[in-house]
Amino acid sequence: MKRSYGISLGVSPREPLSRTSELARAIDESGFDALWYIDFQLGMKDVYAAMNLAALSTSRVLIGAGVTNLVTRHPTVTANATAALDELSGGRAVLGLGAGWSAVLGAGGRPSKLGDVRAGIDGFRRLFTGEACDLYGTRVRLAAAGRQIPIYLAASQPAMLRLAGEVCDGVVLMGAADPEFCSWQLDFIHEGLAAAGRDRREMTIDLFVTMSVGDDEETAIADIRAWATSQAATFHPWKRMPPAWERFRPEFARAADAYHLVDHLSLQARHRRIVSDDFARSVALAGDLDTCVDRLRRLWQLDIDRITFALLSGGRQQRLAHLSGTVIPAVEAAGRN
Repeated sequence: MKRSYGISLGVSPREPLSRTSELARAIDESGFDALWYIDFQLGMKDVYAAMNLAALSTSRVLIGAGVTNLVTRHPTVTANATAALDELSGGRAVLGLGAGWSAVLGAGGRPSKLGDVRAGIDGFRRLFTGEACDLYGTRVRLAAAGRQIPIYLAASQPAMLRLAGEVCDGVVLMGAADPEFCSWQLDFIHEGLAAAGRDRREMTIDLFVTMSVGDDEETAIADIRAWATSQAATFHPWKRMPPAWERFRPEFARAADAYHLVDHLSLQARHRRIVSDDFARSVALAGDLDTCVDRLRRLWQLDIDRITFALLSGGRQQRLAHLSGTVIPAVEAAGRN
C-alpha cells in the first residue's frame, strides 16, 4: 500500500502572500497528499487567504487549517470559510480543529475544554448539512453548505485522543516523533474507536513530525530547537505522559516560563535554547539522513496512515525538494528491504 505524506506550514509575516501559490503548487506536484496551514493570527499571515490561494494553485492535495479553534473564530464563520475553500478546491477541503493554544492564548483566551470541543464537532456536522439547526441557543442555517467536510481533531493527550477516535474523520496526532510516545497515544485513539463501535478504517491518523536533516547534528538540532521549545511548553500542564518522558518535566516548566508566543516557530526565537539536546532529539527528528530515515521507518511500523512534515522556515523550496527527492525515497526504499 502506498504511504501517504503531507506538509504543514505557516505563512511568515516576512513572506509575501503571493509566494503561497508557488509553494503550494510545488507541494502538490511533488506528490504530497495533504497541505495544512497554521492558524495563528498574531504570528502568521491569514490562514484562509493562504488556503484559498493554495486551492486555486493545486489540483489534488487536500487543504486544511492545521489547526483552527472554537475561541478566536465562531464556528459559523469557520464553517462558511471552509465551505468556500471546499468550493475553490473542488472538494478538497478538510477542517482541522483543536482546543487552541498559540492563537487562543495570544488573544487572551483560554483553550476549549473537552466538552466544548465535542459540542463544536457536533455543531460543524449540523452546519455542513445545510439544514436549520440549533447552535448556542440560536437557530441557524449555513446557506453555503455543500457536503460533510471531513473533521480532523488535533490531539496529543488521552481524553482528546479518545474523542478523536469516537467521533472524528481523522486525527492530527501531535506531540513527538518518537515511536514509544506515539504508541502510547495510539492506544487512546483505539479506546475511542472501540467505545464508539467504529471501524479503524473510518478515520485517518495523520502524524505531524518536525525534522531537520543534515550531516552536522548540532546544526540540525539548532534548526528544530525553537519548535522543540514550543512543544515543551505545551507539555508543562500534562498530568499523564509515557513514563520515559517524566525525566523532561523540569524542562517543560522552564519552557513554559520562557516561551514567547509571537516568536513561536521562528528560527531566531529567543526561547529556542531552553530545552536540552536530549529532549530535542526525542521530540523531533534531527541528524544525518540515515538517522532520520531509520526513525521514520520505525514510525511507519505504527498504526498511522500519513506522516506530515512541518516545513520549517528558511529555504523552504530546498527543504521541500530534499524531502520529496531524497528523504521520502530513502524511507520507501528502506521499507521494501
